[in-house]
Amino acid sequence: MPSDPDLVPVSDPATGGTWWIDRTFLRSTWRCRWDDGCVGIDDVERPDAGLGCCSEGAQLLDEDEARRIDALGRTLDPNRFQHHVAVVDGGLVTRRDGRAHTRVVDGACVFLNRPGFAGGHGCALHLDAVAEIEDPTDGPAAALEAKPAVCWQLPMKIDRSADEPVLRAWRRSDWGPGGETMAWCCTEGPSPSGVDAHDGGVPVTISLRAELDALLGDDLAAEVVAACD
Repeated sequence: MPSDPDLVPVSDPATGGTWWIDRTFLRSTWRCRWDDGCVGIDDVERPDAGLGCCSEGAQLLDEDEARRIDALGRTLDPNRFQHHVAVVDGGLVTRRDGRAHTRVVDGACVFLNRPGFAGGHGCALHLDAVAEIEDPTDGPAAALEAKPAVCWQLPMKIDRSADEPVLRAWRRSDWGPGGETMAWCCTEGPSPSGVDAHDGGVPVTISLRAELDALLGDDLAAEVVAACD
């Protein structure tokens, strides 16, 4: 059993197995500060850069996801994809340290439209998915499915290093080499200049319910929410 006092057990209705959840984080009012004062994940705060945590290429789960993201990127409307020329001049996915990542262009993920781009600031995959949605009720799911898994799962992480899976907040160490030098890790508290992500007004179980459902499945997500209530 994990010794972390923030973790509580939840039974998986599908398997009967036990999950451990970071109830402190899930009850918190964390929110993404993207485009709202986020100082990024570089070694120095860069609130005016508009990069958020996209200054590194997204690490992709496996080759299947790499192929899916590459293929999807090639279908994006150029009016919503600032770096669409990357499709022909170098590709959308690269490999380093034995893993596939989205390509980095001008200091950030190839899919990140920069501030001032006419097609919209933010993830081109997300923007295109939202623009193509015909049924508004499909919005959250469609937007999640369009992006690399790590991009919509953050700031939640499933840690399978122990005998039983743990659902917890993303930690600085999860970024790998270089994470220890980041000026800010938004789940840990205020940045050096005082920017705080824990001011969302509603608990994570509400604000990220669509992500919880996608990550865990509806039944287990409901049990997690009940445990937090």
